[in-house]
Amino acid sequence: MPPRQPGEQPKQPIEGVEHLIAIGSGKGGVGKTTVAVNLAIALARLGHRVGLLDADVYGPNVPLMMGVREAPLARGDRIVPLEKHGIRLMSMGFLNPGDRPLIWRGPMLHSVIQQFLRGVDWGELEYLVVDLPPGTGDVQLSLIQTVPLTGAIVVTTPSDVSLEDARKAVHMFRQVRVEVLGIVENMSYLICPRCQERIDVFSYGGGRRTAEAMGVHFLGEVALDPEVRRGGDTGSPVALRDGDDPRAVAWLELARATAARVAEIGGPKAPTLEITD
Repeated sequence: MPPRQPGEQPKQPIEGVEHLIAIGSGKGGVGKTTVAVNLAIALARLGHRVGLLDADVYGPNVPLMMGVREAPLARGDRIVPLEKHGIRLMSMGFLNPGDRPLIWRGPMLHSVIQQFLRGVDWGELEYLVVDLPPGTGDVQLSLIQTVPLTGAIVVTTPSDVSLEDARKAVHMFRQVRVEVLGIVENMSYLICPRCQERIDVFSYGGGRRTAEAMGVHFLGEVALDPEVRRGGDTGSPVALRDGDDPRAVAWLELARATAARVAEIGGPKAPTLEITD
């Protein structure tokens, strides 16, 4: 992580949490939550203790994608996170279920993010994956200013419109001195179900070129696949599938690349655990 500047107040870590990884994007619609959910599951399948914080308070989709609709309980003055697929979970969607919108200003957002970070009994975690809202607004700043992030992952598609906003997200993280672990290119291509040919729906290779141009790591590409959408809609993300399923393999590879980047900047050794089902 970049060094603290003179006069900057030290950020207090979350008790029991080794690494905070923020998943961000410059714009909506690029599959950021899909990446956060499947990455968290893949990290857990590699043997890590993982939590997932849905900080996208305006559009909390983690409950649907993880197949959880219960409300969390309180233990004393702490909230006990829900658990599914081996992941500890917290989301505004658990507290404000249904289709009711949240109409909040900055101070209210700051308060709820602090509650999710410090008022939740996360236990002992190696990774807390934080799904941020799209853009570069109040929630991002609230998180960045109060806790030490290990790093951030920026999600994009190969399209020029998405890449333009992804570059803004990279610059934002750099300006607030958060290490960019890398760029993930989601919806990279489609495999035609009839002819099995690759179709570059949103152009080709833009994520890798952008990463190289900006001097950040390219963590990998994930295909545009109806099964990924179906898994998210039904609460059974594709990262849960057998380790030989190519849809699951892509997420396991992303998890290994992420862990390697954490190790590179001073975290624990990247895992070599093989998946057995």
